Amino acid sequence: MPEAILCLNAGSSSLKFALYRMGETKEELLTSGTMRADPTRESSQHGAAVRRVFADLEQRGVPAAAAIGHRLVHGGPAYAAPRRIDAALLAALRQVTPLAPLHLPGALEVIEAVTERYPDLPQVACFDTAFHRGMPELAQRFPLPRGLWSEALRRYGFHGLSYEYIVGVLGPGALARTIIAHLGNGASLVAIRDGRPMDTTMGLTPIGGVVMGTRSGDLDPGVLLYLMREKGYDAPRLERLLDEEAGLLGVSGVTSDMKTLLTRREHDPRAAEAVDMFCSSIRKAIGALAAVLGGVETLVFTGGIGERAAPVRWEICQGLAHLGIRLDPRRNAEDSGTISAPPGACTVRVIPTNEDLMIARHTRAVLRSPSAS
Repeated sequence: MPEAILCLNAGSSSLKFALYRMGETKEELLTSGTMRADPTRESSQHGAAVRRVFADLEQRGVPAAAAIGHRLVHGGPAYAAPRRIDAALLAALRQVTPLAPLHLPGALEVIEAVTERYPDLPQVACFDTAFHRGMPELAQRFPLPRGLWSEALRRYGFHGLSYEYIVGVLGPGALARTIIAHLGNGASLVAIRDGRPMDTTMGLTPIGGVVMGTRSGDLDPGVLLYLMREKGYDAPRLERLLDEEAGLLGVSGVTSDMKTLLTRREHDPRAAEAVDMFCSSIRKAIGALAAVLGGVETLVFTGGIGERAAPVRWEICQGLAHLGIRLDPRRNAEDSGTISAPPGACTVRVIPTNEDLMIARHTRAVLRSPSAS
């Protein structure tokens, strides 16, 4: 019989859910939604959101979940594949919480709330960092003293579940030299050669890499030293600056929402500058990753901005003709599946991502493996 698998994705202030019926030949989304975590009503805000999710599912009359899959932003150095959740895994994840202090605590709270309500319900952790563990060690290392490698300081990369889904859609024939740009409020890119990740833009945490909605992306480390030494910034203040006050929001002074910025840029120079900075950041990353691959044959846009912001895709690709990247204006404006102008050395595609479905697939596979019994 088909299995109903509930996918839970804990954000900093919300809990997204999706229930799939997973058969042998058919994968069906039954329902989905988002619950806001309300810290004013419950001390355990994500735990309260979990209880509301289950109450909502009961009201919708959908099948009860046979298992739950969780998106975990960070798996640390030890986990390179999805794992069934047990006490040992939870203890290990608590140890790496400092690597993702804005994301892992909420996710662990969700897992604990599910366990409290349904102690016998199987749960699986799917790590956003796992996809990138196949990168060459050179791409994972920071230029720091070698001893820090053993202290888990390395480039992990993120958005792995999204990239894994896109790779599956493309198939092996389109993965010789591929760059995937996952562009949303959080944004990153990955370079793939023959199906293997070779490099990515994010590093130790999801703050690094390209310009994002509220995150700075890469900075001169001297900026942080200056702010600490001369302006009295401590770690919490720096974290708030880099995670919540920078990026599109910081540059525009108005919003992190790309749709709003595109609307305002004709009469607001700060909004225009924010959009230009974002596009320039992505364009430079594409050039750098193309150098890693020795060229690019397929470029994929995904994520909320990548899938729906045609003007952003157009501006990113301007100036990349030397890589064989040329867009068809009509196809791009229509968000077509293929938006490159033929003939071209590089095929440019728009592919909607589906991290939840990837979680459901992993959860089903883990629980069906011999080691899960």
